[in-house]
Amino acid sequence: MKVRLDYGASGLHVEFPEDRVTVIEPVYRPSAADPAGALLNALRSPIGSLPLRKLFRPGQKVAISVCDITRAQPRQIMLESLLAEMPGVRMPDVTVLIATGTHRRNTPEEIETMLGRQIAEHCRIVCHDARDNASLVHAGDTGTGVRVFLNREWVEADFKITTGFVEPHFFAGFSGGPKMVAPGLAGLATVMQLHDVSRIGHPRATWGITEGNPVHDDVREIARMTGVDFALDVTLNRDNRIIEAFAGNLLQEHAAACEAAKQNAMRPVDNPFDVVVTTNSGYPLDQNLYQAVKGMSAAAKIVRPGGTIICAAECRDGIPSHGAYREILASRPSPRELLEMITAPGYSRPDQWQVQVQAQIQLKARVMVKADGLSSEEIRAAHFEPVSDVSAAVADRLPDGGTLCVLPHGPQTIPYLK
Repeated sequence: MKVRLDYGASGLHVEFPEDRVTVIEPVYRPSAADPAGALLNALRSPIGSLPLRKLFRPGQKVAISVCDITRAQPRQIMLESLLAEMPGVRMPDVTVLIATGTHRRNTPEEIETMLGRQIAEHCRIVCHDARDNASLVHAGDTGTGVRVFLNREWVEADFKITTGFVEPHFFAGFSGGPKMVAPGLAGLATVMQLHDVSRIGHPRATWGITEGNPVHDDVREIARMTGVDFALDVTLNRDNRIIEAFAGNLLQEHAAACEAAKQNAMRPVDNPFDVVVTTNSGYPLDQNLYQAVKGMSAAAKIVRPGGTIICAAECRDGIPSHGAYREILASRPSPRELLEMITAPGYSRPDQWQVQVQAQIQLKARVMVKADGLSSEEIRAAHFEPVSDVSAAVADRLPDGGTLCVLPHGPQTIPYLK
């Protein structure tokens, strides 16, 4: 049985034993016949809010947050729809903030691809830098003691709009919505608190859970306390096309979008599998190994203890070279020792959360990686086993009478044991 795995921009076709394989995909939803019309309807009939055109006043300085290059958000059409519903808005009065969190800056070429030339040239574009303290302002503290440092351009804007797309997230529950404020536009100190060992290790800090999830609880509080005037989120199908649009009050529209995404992506299974093949949803999400931990996390939900996860992620951007992920991985010889180091009192490094999740997965299952953007030595240095042929790796690892599951779209599908 040949299955196309999401891998880079072109995909990867892999043969699996037809009588042994279970393929799990998100519920397929056709894209909106008129995406611009769906966005317009959402903006004019928002949830828990007046329509955008009744809230915005000409002359206001507008800040709009969008996802960075690692996400498949349809930014251009979303921004064009917002601008069309703000009569009298001047392009120079609009600042588009690329919510990088702790990721690298996006290049001018990437920004033009993301936003379109008209917006990239005529609006002010700011790539958030979590490490630039001069660009941040202290906006208060949460009830749990998180010191909230946010991008000054965002805090000081007259009218704030978040945009995003909603899908399950491996420790924040769901993406989009309030995450477009923090960690998207937060300072490193704030991100470190939101992603600390206790929050990441909490049993409710996982796929599809927001309420009672200590990461998302604080993310919602930060958005609420610092103010968002309007929000626009979409859900996407596995072709990365808009299914539905949700707009209005940030927390109310995001809750509705999360419920829709849950119905599309969360798939129950009866029993764990001996081998699970996963991806990281192809480009742009599988740009680097750091991001690929998400696909492994989806597979970890249904692999049996002691089983095998095989992750196919192109990693054209490498490990990557930015951030501390590579350095942390190199600091200890095994996942168990990495986890012991990270959970030791006083330990604190950027990107430790990704290594923490990775190590937890590797204590449960063997993890193998197919990545044409990385050498075998780089994959081994990250504590994974390199794979050149996914079919051969499956044949080698699948025991007699064993069970095999394939997640062709990676974390676009979140399986869970009933």
